[in-house]
Amino acid sequence: MAIERRREAGGGGSGRHQVPPEENGSLPPGDAAASAPLGGRAGSGDGEIQSLPPLPAASAAGGPHSGCCASASAPSLLLLDYDGSVLPFLGGLGGGYQRTLVLLTWIPALFIGFSQFSDSFLLDQPNFWCRGAGKGAVTDRWGAVDMGNGSSPPATAWSTVSWGAAGNRSNSSGAQWGDTPPLPSPPDKGDNASNCDCHEWEYGIRTGLVQNVVSKWDLVCDNAWKVHIAKFSLLVGLIFGYLITGCIADWVGRRPVLLFSIIFILIFGLTVALSVNVTMFSTLRFFEGFCLAGIILTLYALRIELCPPGKRFMITMVASFVAMAGQFLMPGLAALCRDWQVLQALIICPFLLMLLYWSIFPESLRWLMATQQFEPAKKLILHFTQKNHVSPESDIKGVMPELEKELSRRPKKVCIIKMVGTRNLWKNIVVLCVNSLTGFGIHHCFARSMMGHEVKVPLLENFYADYYTMAGIALVSCLAMCVVVQFLGRRGGLLLFMILTALASLLQLGLLNLIGKYSQHPDSGMSDSVKDKFSIAFSIVGMFASHAVGSLSVFFCAEITPTVIRCGGLGLVLASAGFGMLTAPIIELHNQKGYFLHHIIFACCTLICIICILLLPESRHQNLPENIANGEHYTRQPLLPHRKGEEPLLLTNAELKDYSGLHDAATATGEALQPEGATANGRKAM
Repeated sequence: MAIERRREAGGGGSGRHQVPPEENGSLPPGDAAASAPLGGRAGSGDGEIQSLPPLPAASAAGGPHSGCCASASAPSLLLLDYDGSVLPFLGGLGGGYQRTLVLLTWIPALFIGFSQFSDSFLLDQPNFWCRGAGKGAVTDRWGAVDMGNGSSPPATAWSTVSWGAAGNRSNSSGAQWGDTPPLPSPPDKGDNASNCDCHEWEYGIRTGLVQNVVSKWDLVCDNAWKVHIAKFSLLVGLIFGYLITGCIADWVGRRPVLLFSIIFILIFGLTVALSVNVTMFSTLRFFEGFCLAGIILTLYALRIELCPPGKRFMITMVASFVAMAGQFLMPGLAALCRDWQVLQALIICPFLLMLLYWSIFPESLRWLMATQQFEPAKKLILHFTQKNHVSPESDIKGVMPELEKELSRRPKKVCIIKMVGTRNLWKNIVVLCVNSLTGFGIHHCFARSMMGHEVKVPLLENFYADYYTMAGIALVSCLAMCVVVQFLGRRGGLLLFMILTALASLLQLGLLNLIGKYSQHPDSGMSDSVKDKFSIAFSIVGMFASHAVGSLSVFFCAEITPTVIRCGGLGLVLASAGFGMLTAPIIELHNQKGYFLHHIIFACCTLICIICILLLPESRHQNLPENIANGEHYTRQPLLPHRKGEEPLLLTNAELKDYSGLHDAATATGEALQPEGATANGRKAM
């Protein structure tokens, strides 16, 4: 045939160009493992990436036996199929030792919840006034307001009091407190000298503490910007920690990174409580966030790698609920401590218990097998079988004999940078990074919009009502995720929540502006209260959906990223989430300037994400990919399942192999029967 002959002349060799199997859905465990060696290079050493099968022209340059050499150097397919062979041999999640390890990954989530939400108490901006100006009058006015529940005082004749309260409610400026005049906007530089000409301040702290960081070092007026820098420090530390510890965990293992992170968070966290100035506080908070990121990331990866396919999501959600318990308990903890230094020490001290993990928590067996570290993997398997009282006769598939044959292999470790050379994997991770950034970034827009109406909604005037409203929305969001993901899967659930986020954002930006214009006409019948109610409703829906988008994006990434680079991929998505959360203190630092543009940009990102989510694979009930080649075969499938009796447009992998072999045989027969120079339709080539 002329087409085949031209392909051979172009360097394609005698074989037919195979349709890449990744275009037809994810491979079954055996086929995925079998395809892994095809991408390896002949004689590859440590750290060589296993990428997609090369194109025909590239394979011809390597010679016809390059695939054979790679296959000969590949480990046993049985050992590469961890979920199908190794995990069942160890008893799955039914083994008592595995359940103990999962429980040990849940307990620190409570301490992590304390640390993540500590900024709301340590750095809360209290109401303040000058001690020397009308103290008695101010005390009477404050006595009329219940300061125990965090309420802000009404505007008074003293500009320092008015501006202090306005600074605490910067997103509600222009609103009225009953019959009092609207609070003034923050003074400009010229008025700062008169308003802040005070040597000693008094504070009304709303969070149950007698003293916090702001009141300790008088971070008000000209020093107020240092509060936002202190908020930056923890988030920036988390971002750098996710990126760096993720790469290290893929190279040296999860257990060393976890243990060193625990040691250093104890050092830096307890030193934060001994800070002598705000500069020392901010610097130490950066390193505390860096170490906290290492703990969060490694525990997340270990939790995923311990579980069989059907239990991964629920095990992860339990950890999320435990972390939320820490969020709900934080106000009570602050009320008990009364001082920010005691609170900081009490948050960090529970990590002392995690020092015991050095002796009771092993390395990830899945990571050892994926990186071909079979010698320590064998010792760990024997440790598991001893703890679970598993008999060697239960090894029906012969995992241990195959492992004995591969003990002499050299480890192959991979860095996340190798992802750049892939075809599908980098696309999936980038899409999830954008989803995570958008979900956590737009969450602040909805939160600020809802809290902007706190003066008109009495319930939201209270600090604790504000705090528990946010926590309650997050809790309901996680409960909804459990139901939605159960029925729609990972991709369908992520798509649904992103659509809800986009609708809430667009309606809040567009419909509310339209209602605002009509409310200005006296005959329209609309008032500002209607607009406010719609705004609060859209904000709650947006916060609910955006929280689910961010959380589900992180979990999705943990499932589709191969074991050899799982921590690196998780680090990228979690760092993107950190960048999204970082927009909140940035906007506050600029006194809410650019907030509307900020919201518009993230609203546009939600529309882009809706399209990109359709490119993601579905990982529900799928085995975790172990190497780069497995991750490449996690590709897009139809969003809706095929109806009964309906023929799919794309062949399955088994059908593809059958048809490809039949086509090759037919091609060889046809070429033998046709005369030279004849084309496929029987005519002579010109």
